[in-house]
Amino acid sequence: MANIKQQKKRVLTNELARQRNQAVRSRLRTETRKFHALVAAGDAEGAAAQLRVASRLYDKAATKHVIHKNNAANKKSGLAAELNKLTAK
Repeated sequence: MANIKQQKKRVLTNELARQRNQAVRSRLRTETRKFHALVAAGDAEGAAAQLRVASRLYDKAATKHVIHKNNAANKKSGLAAELNKLTAK
């Protein structure tokens, strides 16, 4: 444990930020899983709606620096490609 007062504060704020970031990442994974489930079921309309939800969350996470903006762009393009593959059938 730190001895310096400011460092003790930083330990607390870092822990709060870690928990907040973990919650955002967990939500991203959950919404992505929902999207994959809809694609596997062949529900193009539902998957399109879920893609909008997931894309919005990826953008928010990138804006808040929870994930890198290129990581968000890569994930979003992968999900969009998966949806396009489903609708092309």
